[in-house]
Amino acid sequence: MPPPPLSPSSPTPEQFQQVQHSEDFSRLRRSFRGFAIPMTVAFLIWYFAYVLLSTYAEALMSTPVLGNLNLGLLLGLSQFLMTFLITWLYIRHANRSLDPISQKLRDELEGES
Repeated sequence: MPPPPLSPSSPTPEQFQQVQHSEDFSRLRRSFRGFAIPMTVAFLIWYFAYVLLSTYAEALMSTPVLGNLNLGLLLGLSQFLMTFLITWLYIRHANRSLDPISQKLRDELEGES
């Protein structure tokens, strides 16, 4: 089945390629990668450190902190907190840095500039 015909206002493949080579698109990509890569690395380090501590530092992880709560449980719960923190930081970053650029590019492609 062939693809549906483009409407008069639909961007052409050439326009998409032009946007892909634009400075705004490069800034958008740099901004996204500048946030996503360090956050991914930080989270993976935190996660694997927890796994390794749980495996090789049982005495440390079983250190009582408060009542029946030990350090291992608190560090395990911190994994959830890290996930929420990174999500909140990404939303803030996207609203401030990514959305304005992507909206500008969309407006240019759709002819609303």
